[in-house]
Amino acid sequence: MKVPSTINVIDVQVAGETGRVLLDQCSLVQGNDMVSRLKYCRDHLGDLRQAVLREPRGHANLMGAIVVPPVASDSDFGVIIMEQADYAPMSGANLMCAVTAVLETQQVGVTEPVTELAVDTASGTVKVCARVHGGRVTEITIESVLSFAAYIEHKLDVPEYGELVVDIGFGGQFYVQALASAFGLELHASQAPELIRAANLLLATARECISVVHPTMPHLDQINLPMLYADSANDSATTTGLVVMPIQQPSLSEPTTWNAGTVDRSPGGTGTCARLAVEYAKGNLRLGEEFVQRSLLGTTFTGRLEERFVKSDHVMLRPSLTGRGGWVTGYSQLVIAPDDPFPQGFSL
Repeated sequence: MKVPSTINVIDVQVAGETGRVLLDQCSLVQGNDMVSRLKYCRDHLGDLRQAVLREPRGHANLMGAIVVPPVASDSDFGVIIMEQADYAPMSGANLMCAVTAVLETQQVGVTEPVTELAVDTASGTVKVCARVHGGRVTEITIESVLSFAAYIEHKLDVPEYGELVVDIGFGGQFYVQALASAFGLELHASQAPELIRAANLLLATARECISVVHPTMPHLDQINLPMLYADSANDSATTTGLVVMPIQQPSLSEPTTWNAGTVDRSPGGTGTCARLAVEYAKGNLRLGEEFVQRSLLGTTFTGRLEERFVKSDHVMLRPSLTGRGGWVTGYSQLVIAPDDPFPQGFSL
């Protein structure tokens, strides 16, 4: 599909993570439900994602969301998540960015001090409680989709690092999780290149060796992202977590992909929810107990497990996630001239 020559965007940052929100491109997205819309975007709108996120109009750390009409009768809108490597079924931080953009431009009715919303994603419908003051969003709590632990303390032989113990959890996306210390690394910005390489190798190995499928949503059948974590040295946080966002899909047979990625600036929304489920399965977290995940920047998301269910022989947990409301950093119009040599952007 031809990318529009002009694209209006709103840039929002939540916990340090920048999300580029598209409010007026929903007509490009086809499908009667969020799953088919996600598939359509993956199959037909890759050029749009690349044009919006990559240089020269974007940058390697940029993520985004396309706001689309709701699917469920009682929902307010839907979001399709854009990541550097592909479209994704869900993202906590980017959902918060979209909520901020929608409310602060009054695309839906806004009630102060609290506005409640329902937002459709390809992983399910998310309930949102946004605190609003003077027209600005100051705090967002999402009651997210059901989370669960898929594998606990699974042994995985990762090239260059040997046998490691990993966990796989679902929090809107599947995450492979491991201690940063298992790679001989610390969660510090100075080690970002080494952390990216280790996480990409972890993800590529997990995808080759471990099969996943959501018990009630079979389209969710891939380990999406890697997370490295460590006990937090900051007393106000439970843990420090780092999600690495691949710029291209990492492959064990293509070493050039191992270093292609960026570190999530936020603590990771769906990643934190996946951590909650894993920690519960290990007996380290109780229902209702506060779990604070800290990013490399020092920003935090606060999670809780609100309810427990058993579905399809799996223990499912309803997480809530709270973060400081987003900050709009810019309103702009991207231009793609007909003779631009990089209409889909580029990555170096």
